[in-house]
Amino acid sequence: VQLQASGGGLVQPGGSLRLSCTAPGFTLEDWAMGWSRQAPGKEREFVAVIKRGGGSTYYADSVKGRFAISRDVAKNMLYLQMDSLKPEDTAVYYCAADLVLHNIVVMTPEYWGQGTLVTVSS
Repeated sequence: VQLQASGGGLVQPGGSLRLSCTAPGFTLEDWAMGWSRQAPGKEREFVAVIKRGGGSTYYADSVKGRFAISRDVAKNMLYLQMDSLKPEDTAVYYCAADLVLHNIVVMTPEYWGQGTLVTVSS
């Protein structure tokens, strides 16, 4: 399984970006899916997760109220809508998949995608 993340870029503080993740030949709805990030010089941290087959979502406190994880079943896509971005959101963002939601939260998913860089700077 190859998860492919995209949508990163340079954005000013207060701006928005939407990250996408897909996996050709892999039905994302059947899996818990999530996002994590790794800032320069820091460890990778959990950002958000969505339950398999349903809409329940969970977020890190640092992004709650600003980020929204969702999936489009018809397009087989996972998204992370990021609003009110702050410089401290600068990081490489990774999508992840696992049958068990908890494994994504504790950063041990079965599958990681390659990262996409988000830079928040004026």
